[in-house]
Amino acid sequence: MEENDDPLIVRMGTFFMVLGAGSFFLFVTSDLAGKVDFDYLFIAMVLLGVGWYFRRKKAPPPASGRFSGIKAMLSKRKKGGDEKKEAK
Repeated sequence: MEENDDPLIVRMGTFFMVLGAGSFFLFVTSDLAGKVDFDYLFIAMVLLGVGWYFRRKKAPPPASGRFSGIKAMLSKRKKGGDEKKEAK
């Protein structure tokens, strides 16, 4: 996947996903009203697909390091267990 740092594309993807969600809401309300209009469903699927395609180019967030203390403690514990096995 190619790296794209353009925030406009990501924002457009979010916009299309919101429009797709709104169109899906219109489909559900038309179903509840008793007069189902499948055009809203197909428009929602297309908009959500295009929005996902644009949105997937967003870079993943950086690691927060939230569990670094636990990981360090587990690695020390594992390393200590390996040394005990080698000593036997």
